[in-house]
Amino acid sequence: MGSVDQNFVAVTVLGSKKIGLDISSMGEAPNSQQQKQKIVTGDGGYVLEDVPHLSDYIPNLPTYPNPVQDNPSYSVVKQYFVDEDDTVAQKIVVHKNSPRGIHFRRAGPRQKVYFDPEDVHACIVTCGGLCPGLNTVIREIVCGLYYMYGVKRVMGIDGGYRGFYSKNIIPLTPKVVNDIHKRGGTILGTSRGGHVTKKIVDSIQDRDINQVYIIGGDGTQRGAAVIFEEIRRRGLNVSVAGIPKTIDNDIPVIDKSFGFDSAVEEAQRAISAAHVEATSFENGIGLVKLMGRDSGFIAMYATLASRDVDCCLIPESPFYLEGRGGLFEYIEHRLKENGHMVIVIAEGAGQELVSESLRCTGKQDPSGNKLLQDVGLWISERIKEHFSKQKKMLINLKYIDPTYMIRAIPSNASDNVYCTLLAQSAVHGAMAGYTGFTVGPVNGRHAYIPFNRITETQNKVVITDRMWARLLSSTNQPSFLRTRDIIKAHKEEEPPTQLSDDSITDDNLMEKQVLC
Repeated sequence: MGSVDQNFVAVTVLGSKKIGLDISSMGEAPNSQQQKQKIVTGDGGYVLEDVPHLSDYIPNLPTYPNPVQDNPSYSVVKQYFVDEDDTVAQKIVVHKNSPRGIHFRRAGPRQKVYFDPEDVHACIVTCGGLCPGLNTVIREIVCGLYYMYGVKRVMGIDGGYRGFYSKNIIPLTPKVVNDIHKRGGTILGTSRGGHVTKKIVDSIQDRDINQVYIIGGDGTQRGAAVIFEEIRRRGLNVSVAGIPKTIDNDIPVIDKSFGFDSAVEEAQRAISAAHVEATSFENGIGLVKLMGRDSGFIAMYATLASRDVDCCLIPESPFYLEGRGGLFEYIEHRLKENGHMVIVIAEGAGQELVSESLRCTGKQDPSGNKLLQDVGLWISERIKEHFSKQKKMLINLKYIDPTYMIRAIPSNASDNVYCTLLAQSAVHGAMAGYTGFTVGPVNGRHAYIPFNRITETQNKVVITDRMWARLLSSTNQPSFLRTRDIIKAHKEEEPPTQLSDDSITDDNLMEKQVLC
């Protein structure tokens, strides 16, 4: 590990918490494997949560000059390499006397690399659901290895984790991946589950792979952490780098996940269609279901971007249908006022209402995710049923579910740039000998983050945050919560991962948010 400061004291801590794996998705229990944390402390409350390095468990590794310094593309760069002491602060808003807080190692090329490019045999795997930008990340890992470091042997694993031991490999070259960023999905194929650690690491060892790039969500990154631990246990000179993927934007620590911007942009088309339908009929209601199993970021940002939405329902903010202040009453009020209405609902919203109504049991998919009921279809029927029984007004409701259309699109310009930075940062980290890490932007700077930090919790919309208040103000919808419920939620809620000046600390301000 590179030094951080001569006055800093490096402390290696053995994590007391096992990696939270779902056995159904991993194929085997984690047993006694633990995520080992490298903690570096310094003056003023400085804490660096560092990532593992190959030299931590393999002594006397040779090093090589970084080929980037001879790369014509970098000839105009004033400083080729990231300083070994560079770290990125997790908190961006601080006070005069507050401690410096948690930091992560800054991503980027290092002066020395721990792999001879001619000896590198890299592989890339994509797991879990589809997301805009997967092909862009694949393309830029291949091109980054090839053009920046001169690595010629890169292969793709076909079909997710089980592809390591049950599928053919796909040779990857810049020519093969040249235009894949223009397509949705993943050229490598993907799947859920299929994680059997021993078989995967046996395959890595048998094929002489020494760099593994794993693209996937929190479940995939848990699997990557277990793969890394088994590789370390065996003492293999293999770097494991994760690229976090979730269209829901629910991965903590990082500013934003790739594909999110594309999803929000594509969601506008569905909302616009719903608005056209709603305004074209008397008492028209356009209902759009968007992605968001546990986090309502897509629904929230799409609503704010659209300005055509009258009500946004997300998993983090409970709501009820009947009675004073309920959704039915608000719909009736809005229709009388405007003659039409657009509702956006995240797929994970209201699941407790659906389960109670349909008496569903909690089933899971191969990744260990709870199978959700179609809340959009259910609430559509409930709205129709309510107004039919009340006979107060005739409504025209149109239900739009663009879920798989949004997942399958190519990434937009913003996500393409972001995916390029993610891929290149992962390549720089692996070549520099770092392992057991995932990469992502923290306060605008890309950093290397330990696996355990992005798998220990989920990023969620904080309904006591000013961003949610902005949405309530934009839609003019009720919060469907009483003041005391909001205050209780504020006290129980963990601080938001993306720290900014938007955190609410004044209870009086919270009471003003209650619009019902």
